[in-house]
Amino acid sequence: MRGLPASWALAAAAFGGFSLLLPVVPWAIAEAGGTDALAGSVTTVFMATTVLTQLAMPKLMRTRGHRQLLIAGCLLLGLPSLGLLTSTAPPVVLGISAVRGIGFGMITVAAAALVAELAPARQLGRATGTLGIAIAASQMIGLPLGLFLAEHFSTAPVFVLGALVPTLGLVAAARLPRIRPAPGTVHGRPPLLALVLPTVAIGAGAIAYGGLTSLLQIAAVGLPVPIALATLSASTLVGRFGAGSLADRIGAGRLLPVGLGLASVAMVPFALVADDRAGAGALIGAAVCFGLGFGIVQNEALLVAFRRAGTNHIGSASAAWNIGFDAGTGVGSLLLGALATTMGYPAAFAIAAVLVPVLPLLARFAGPSDPKPRPIESNP
Repeated sequence: MRGLPASWALAAAAFGGFSLLLPVVPWAIAEAGGTDALAGSVTTVFMATTVLTQLAMPKLMRTRGHRQLLIAGCLLLGLPSLGLLTSTAPPVVLGISAVRGIGFGMITVAAAALVAELAPARQLGRATGTLGIAIAASQMIGLPLGLFLAEHFSTAPVFVLGALVPTLGLVAAARLPRIRPAPGTVHGRPPLLALVLPTVAIGAGAIAYGGLTSLLQIAAVGLPVPIALATLSASTLVGRFGAGSLADRIGAGRLLPVGLGLASVAMVPFALVADDRAGAGALIGAAVCFGLGFGIVQNEALLVAFRRAGTNHIGSASAAWNIGFDAGTGVGSLLLGALATTMGYPAAFAIAAVLVPVLPLLARFAGPSDPKPRPIESNP
């Protein structure tokens, strides 16, 4: 378990800084008179450079190593935030968002891959579950804290914290062991087809998640949506760690259909709430159900990706999972928003209920059958 607490702490610091600025930068642009399109483009640019960086990460980890990339990621995610103190002009904000997205892409892939490298195979489920807890807990603090400081004081302390918190991850990075590629593992093509199922599974869940986090406040007017979203986040923690603990006992992937089923079923009461046919009780219940299901899907899809990739391609597995999550969240916000505009929120949530299980099922049929498990071995 050497190095795992440091990897969890670094991920928490990075995601804490990310979540502090996530709602505040678009809000600051709107307050300065910018258009809604410009405010929304900040997150779009950030996520675009994140995904592009994630695509390059498997090769970078083989040549540069996990720790070096995590250090670079912390610096790129954090320090450019100080530039927002000088200007919120569109070119400045979009440029800073692009650079920060590169750092975030480095951290998301390298942190998950490092946990798989360090954790003993028999404890990999709990190790990835704990990583999920560290990330989600920091976001539960960072998201409301950033908005609170911006609304009650100013954006300046948020921008300073957005630079400071990820930079504190360097303290944890100093305690990370050096991971070197094992002999004979630098070459060889990653099993891309084998990674289709876990990538699509996490992407399908993220589509629903992206739609909920973007649209629920609008679709459920007058209901306790902030409480529902907080409940969803807390339930995700429980689902992710619980799935990880069980996976160490019964094997990775067995709970994936359960998680997809729970997330799918939960979208039905969300649709009823949006149609004014259900109230606050159904909203909270749906949040609990979706959070548990999505948490299970998160951890199970990651473990299945690691298993299918094998020891030689842990970086590719981590990149595929993160791309599925981030791209799915962005697609969900855009797709379900478009569907809500043309068909209404109930129909959009109902369609998401179908997509969550159907997309992974199609990927299962289209891709290869689950290969013989290849062990994920920890480095000495």
